[in-house]
Amino acid sequence: PPAYQVNRETGGLELLDLAAGGEWASRPKFLSGGGGLVSTAQDFLAFGAMLLRNGGRVLSRPSVRLMTTDQLTPAQKAVSGFYPGYFDHQGWGFGVCVRTGRDSLASTPGRFGWYGGLGTAWATDPAEDLVAILLTQRSEFPELSPVHQDFWTSVYQAID
Repeated sequence: PPAYQVNRETGGLELLDLAAGGEWASRPKFLSGGGGLVSTAQDFLAFGAMLLRNGGRVLSRPSVRLMTTDQLTPAQKAVSGFYPGYFDHQGWGFGVCVRTGRDSLASTPGRFGWYGGLGTAWATDPAEDLVAILLTQRSEFPELSPVHQDFWTSVYQAID
């Protein structure tokens, strides 16, 4: 599907990339390990569930622990991030964002996952035995997105 971004002046959505003929319509170049990747919801779920099971038969438990443990030092966090306070309650493991503290209903410490640049979001929460995936085509920061905030709040409110 086409991808959209929010116009900061009007607040409305505008086309970012066409579904046919746009950048994302062609085979990925894989120039970046964290960008330009495509997948299906089913495969995303299988990946998140595999990590929830500590790697299953794919990765060793110690490998999953390293991947899902914050690897950034306080000094690194102090000079980086997308905006002030970005690393107050999160860090980075090897390839995934890791929640280190609670600042909302859905940000349980130990939860890990990935937010993609075009609105994808995945989180695995071992404490809740949970894998959740949101796929949109809206380029925006998840922390500032009402769609993302409502999704994660609803996911955690549904836990009995």
